[in-house]
Amino acid sequence: MIYRVRHRTTYTYEDPVSVSHHLVRLTPRDIPGQLCRETHISILPAPAVTATHDDYFGNIQTFFTLQEPHNSLIVEASSELEVHSAKRQVFSVSPPWESVVESLISDHSDEGLDAYQFVFGSQRVGASRELADYAREAFPAGRPLLEAVLDLMRIIHRDFRFDTKATEVRTPVQAFFQKRRGVCQDFAHLQIACMRSLGLPARYISGYLRTLPPPGKPRLVGADASHAWCSAWCPGAGWVDFDPTNNCVPTEGHITVAWGRDYSDVSPIHGVLLGGAKHTLDVGVDVVAIQ
Repeated sequence: MIYRVRHRTTYTYEDPVSVSHHLVRLTPRDIPGQLCRETHISILPAPAVTATHDDYFGNIQTFFTLQEPHNSLIVEASSELEVHSAKRQVFSVSPPWESVVESLISDHSDEGLDAYQFVFGSQRVGASRELADYAREAFPAGRPLLEAVLDLMRIIHRDFRFDTKATEVRTPVQAFFQKRRGVCQDFAHLQIACMRSLGLPARYISGYLRTLPPPGKPRLVGADASHAWCSAWCPGAGWVDFDPTNNCVPTEGHITVAWGRDYSDVSPIHGVLLGGAKHTLDVGVDVVAIQ
């Protein structure tokens, strides 16, 4: 499947901004099953210089500075991608989840060390006994890891409701857990927090959903906006994605842009401003299959 993705973000400032520095993470990653054929980022007002480099997690980020006063900022990313269906995992043949927890402590391979860093708490996702207890319905002793993670996804989708007005970008996991209502970011953070509370590696994925549903299928929650899901690490299978908001294992309809420990590592646009006071934000996303 070939997709054309457009992500347009507009900031309008109450007072002029004198100087601003920004990091933009809007370029989709090249990963197995996904190839970014081309990408272009336009910025208004146009900065004199931009610089592109990979961050710690391998996400592509563009840095720019605006040194003249401006009342608005428009950042638009347009990309063309080739995406193939993910290979289906055989969830019942993954190792018991407890053995994964135990093996990570002594696994000094590059893959093991990379996974182990996602066991620990991060800025927005902390472990807790309460979340470990909640997750145990899906994690009885000896259950295959991926089968358990799949069931945890189902349980979260069952117990929580998608509600765009219930939370905001800074809402902590514990508040969402109490409210039982929130957005895709909250669903992903909660599943990650549950897994880390059991000592398992989990990372946060930022991306998009296909705008139009397949014929005869329901529209997925999160279309026409950035989306978020999570990924679990399993020996022999690597990282496997799960979408608790939509209770599904992502396939070619999910487009990966960036990953990290939580939303703080992958926010689409992050900036430091001098001036500006209050601002309004408008975001539009289109994901269209062109072939």
